[in-house]
Amino acid sequence: MDKKNIKKVVLAYSGGLDTSIIIPWLKENYNNCEVIAVSADVGQGTELDGLEEKALKTGASKLYIEDLKKEFVEDYIFPTVKAGARYEGDYLLGTSFARPVIAKRIVEIAKAEGADAICHGCTGKGNDQVRFELTIKAFAPDMYIIAPWREWTIKSREEEIEYAEAHDIPLKINRETNYSKDKNLWHLSHEGMDLEDPANEPQYNKPGFLEMSVSPEQAPDRPTYVTIDFEKGVPVSINSNKMDAVRIVETLNKLGGENGIGLADLVENRLVGMKSRGVYETPGGAILYRAHQVLETLCLDRDTQHYKELVASRFAELVYFGQWFTPLREALSAFVDKTQETVTGSVTLKLYKGNMINAGVKSPYSLYSEEIATFDEDHVYDQSDAEGFINLFGLPVKVKALTEQKKIR
Repeated sequence: MDKKNIKKVVLAYSGGLDTSIIIPWLKENYNNCEVIAVSADVGQGTELDGLEEKALKTGASKLYIEDLKKEFVEDYIFPTVKAGARYEGDYLLGTSFARPVIAKRIVEIAKAEGADAICHGCTGKGNDQVRFELTIKAFAPDMYIIAPWREWTIKSREEEIEYAEAHDIPLKINRETNYSKDKNLWHLSHEGMDLEDPANEPQYNKPGFLEMSVSPEQAPDRPTYVTIDFEKGVPVSINSNKMDAVRIVETLNKLGGENGIGLADLVENRLVGMKSRGVYETPGGAILYRAHQVLETLCLDRDTQHYKELVASRFAELVYFGQWFTPLREALSAFVDKTQETVTGSVTLKLYKGNMINAGVKSPYSLYSEEIATFDEDHVYDQSDAEGFINLFGLPVKVKALTEQKKIR
């Protein structure tokens, strides 16, 4: 599409450094087009304060603030928790699954507004550009997409700050605290500055670095016990108090944050091919993942549990790569939902200085049989049966060994 034909653009607007300067940049470079800003509330808290005034002052015609927290938790977070999906074993996908819910709503608004294009502030080096654009393609395949980082001459966050200062755009950051952060109900990520060198230890005890958590050293000297009840893999109550999905995450964030739970320092493989280093705070999420995993050890049979671990790895890749709205992700979710039919029960964890210690699990669908597993005398398991089983199970090993012996002779 010719730039001259773009008269109305819907911008994914966070009010952070990138999107703050994009509004005037769009008007300068796209024929003074109308810019409609859309901010999605996925649990950023005070980050949304003052956004409307800021967006209008910098040139937007209007600002939508969409409360997506409930949809975010119920339709994206909980399905991923049920899958047990962790990217590269440790990353709990906090930024990854927030992008599709945001982009989906932006497409809906763009269609309603009759927009000619959708714009996002993702860099050309990152994963988020893929997550946003694959979602846009899934719901508006013909929509024109503007990605300033792939067009403009700005090369660094330092130059972004200079542009903002030249255009009198107020910022909440400065050159000394210029970490790249992404916050939502589920997590807070930190990238850039001293963290770009993996040899540097994160400054967990530095005032202002951690926002959702305290460092394990600063956590209380007494443990905190928390009991989570699940129904079909979905958390429904904490310490016997029924709560909605958003409140469950908020409550666990508080408990986990106070006890230094869920800090992760990762070097991960981005979709675009490079490695990046990030520090993540996911206090409530870490608790949910652990509790759900513990309950599954009781409720899933061995073969399903082991195969589900393979599914979890692939599911995590799909989420990380922005492929939420794909047939494969939907098919894997259907498999996961089937496995969760008996994942009902309660799990108690002891939280202590960054640690989550198992403190009890029970389920009406438990496959654990004390009568069979006991080391004491029992009447349901004939230990002599094991000999025949081992002979059959080990037959391929024995045949191979006998064949090799014949060759040696």
